[in-house]
Amino acid sequence: MSFGAVDMEEESGAAAAAAAAAEEIRRLPAEVNWEMLDKSRFFVLGAALFSGVSAALYPAVVVKTHLQVAPPPQAAMATAASILRRDGLRGFYRGFGASLAGTVPARALYMAALEATKSSVGSAAVRLGVSEPAASAAASAAAGVSAAVAAQVVWTPVDVISQRLMVQTPASCRYRGGADAFRKILLADGVRGLYRGFGLSILTYAPSNAVWWSTYAVAQRCMWRAVGTERSESCASLMAVQGASAAVAGAASALVTMPLDTVKTRLQVMEADAAAAAGRPTLASTVRGLLKEGGWAACYRGLGPRWGSMSLSAATMVTTYEFLKRLSAKDGSLG
Repeated sequence: MSFGAVDMEEESGAAAAAAAAAEEIRRLPAEVNWEMLDKSRFFVLGAALFSGVSAALYPAVVVKTHLQVAPPPQAAMATAASILRRDGLRGFYRGFGASLAGTVPARALYMAALEATKSSVGSAAVRLGVSEPAASAAASAAAGVSAAVAAQVVWTPVDVISQRLMVQTPASCRYRGGADAFRKILLADGVRGLYRGFGLSILTYAPSNAVWWSTYAVAQRCMWRAVGTERSESCASLMAVQGASAAVAGAASALVTMPLDTVKTRLQVMEADAAAAAGRPTLASTVRGLLKEGGWAACYRGLGPRWGSMSLSAATMVTTYEFLKRLSAKDGSLG
């Protein structure tokens, strides 16, 4: 066989592989991008849908926060039972009003930054000759970082306020609500007190979101390859693949970022008077305190509830989010 024939066979094989990849991409569910969305419908429906999802998942966040802050290690079920005995069902929703008030603008910022970045980076990568799967993963990672940074401007003060409300008990009730907590933190520590842990939040959520969205994009392709792209027209198959991909991405993200989240929560929940008694809390002093309490295992307190919460939250949020985008698509934009 001549070298020319070998070259021709290799070229034809590469062309066939490229054609197969293009066909696989064509048969995947159509992506609803930023330009295709009716923005007003997207934000109004998004606020309503995500508020409901947040309410359903909030108790797991409360349990996780208690586990991260309490010095003696406890089991998640024991902590949940203790909250239920002491405060009733209401105890699982301490700080929810403050959290919900911040969730709507934070989600709006998150979704706007996510979709705008994903659309612009994805288009730019394809124009530069990057393959579509690689461009999709890169755009998703960049969008995750952009969305996390934008949302933390709102979410960090909301976290500081809602987490302090979560862990207070009737016996040690310092704040009468979100507005009272906001006023007292501002008087004691100024704006800096509301943004305690902001840098650590960015370090936690920016890489977490990058890993999450890129993993989600790759996992979806793998799952469609496994179940068959011919099933992508089925609504049930679409939701199942999106939900499973999101759960995998959420679980991996929870495991990777758990130590940073524990330190961040400790920094944000420390009371001003306790900080004054022991000196202003720093990242180093918080890490030393955790290691002294229980070694590296202390950094993973609350992993069970966080793992479960993030997996369930990811599956629920993404299926809701993808559904929201299709509801918000401009008439005729989906062909």
